[in-house]
Amino acid sequence: MNMKLSALTLAVAALSGCSFIPTYERPVAPVPAGFPGQAADAQAGATLPAWDTVVTDARLRDLIGLALQNNRDLRVAVLNIEQVRAQYRIQRADQFPTLNLSAAGNRQPTTDGGISSTYTAGLAMSSWELDFFGRVASLKEAALAQYLASEEARRAAQTSLVASVASSWLSLQADEELLALTQRTQASREDSLRLTQRRFDLGAASALDLRQAESLAASARAALAQQQRSRATNLNALTLLVGQTPPANLLPVAPAANAEPAGGVMRDVPEGLPSDLLTRRADIRQAEQALIAANANIGAARAAFFPRISLTASVGTVSDQLSGLFKDGSWGFSLAPQALLPIFDAGRNQAGLDSARAGREIAVAQYEKAIQTAFREVADALAGRATLGEQVGALELQAKADAERLRLSELRYRSGVASYLDVLDAQRSLFATQQSLTQTRLAQQQNQVALYKALGGGY
Repeated sequence: MNMKLSALTLAVAALSGCSFIPTYERPVAPVPAGFPGQAADAQAGATLPAWDTVVTDARLRDLIGLALQNNRDLRVAVLNIEQVRAQYRIQRADQFPTLNLSAAGNRQPTTDGGISSTYTAGLAMSSWELDFFGRVASLKEAALAQYLASEEARRAAQTSLVASVASSWLSLQADEELLALTQRTQASREDSLRLTQRRFDLGAASALDLRQAESLAASARAALAQQQRSRATNLNALTLLVGQTPPANLLPVAPAANAEPAGGVMRDVPEGLPSDLLTRRADIRQAEQALIAANANIGAARAAFFPRISLTASVGTVSDQLSGLFKDGSWGFSLAPQALLPIFDAGRNQAGLDSARAGREIAVAQYEKAIQTAFREVADALAGRATLGEQVGALELQAKADAERLRLSELRYRSGVASYLDVLDAQRSLFATQQSLTQTRLAQQQNQVALYKALGGGY
């Protein structure tokens, strides 16, 4: 008898371990082994440091810390994990029987005109599916992959949040520099307008010179209003990201006149990184978990073609009188196994299998597209790193040349050698070059942030 029970237990265990989930193989990344312009012998095990070691500005680090605590999008991502985790636990619970405490009473007329009564109380188990062909286990594996995908989605949201806060902070820093530059330019043009008005009153300047000076001063006032609006909108965007009003001591401040431009707030990403680093990006790992879930759904769809065996059982006490429920001799049990083999379902199971297979192919395409998109983002950022530095250097030289041109034009105008139009043109050229230089420095620093994010953010 013991041998028979052991054999039966082993048979049930063997059947329960049956699975129709296809063997998962990670698709080959449809991108080159290295990034454009990178060394071909890069180490495959290269990693990125965490964001708090990459960000060099203490104010920005503290602001990112506040955002990680208060940002609502990140909070939603964390709560999504809790929700999907609960759904996984629900799916896992289907592998085990559910026991209920039951009590029932039944009274009905008999053929002889009397009334029969039946009362039951005890433990009941209803329709527990014996997962011989792995249908429930496949659904559990799919739910587990979805839970892991939600974890990766939260990590992707955190990486995106860190990059967004850094980028917005840099935009606000550039706004402060442009605002200070515009204020200095406006003050200079207002002084020039007053001087021209005085010269016009004395007959030393023409009406054309006066009108040109007025136009240039009005242009500076319009530019100042635009910069103030830009700063306000960027501050609002940063407030939304942080989840609260940013403390004033953590915000960038306007540089002093003739001060050196603010340095970068992030360390450079090392050269020679391999493209397989992309597989560590949270959004790509999320896409891979979605692919694993789709692969597991095929196993559940295949198992639907085989018999579905369920078991209903109860144990307790039965009596024809309520007062006799718990007396000796009233105990009993019932066991009702049921097997259902699909014979005709109008193609429902085949359609379910076809749908699951198509879902896996969609997940493969989405996974490959995520890798290609990530590769493109890194390639764009590397191209920016290769050219933005040269652009900044050229603009710095142009700004120095325009500043000297303005100085010489003012000397020639005071000496009566050149017209005031030359001075105004030199002022406009210098202001435009200084604005372009500040904006290009901003683009260079934001490109560093974009490259760090595109490579996975060093989570």
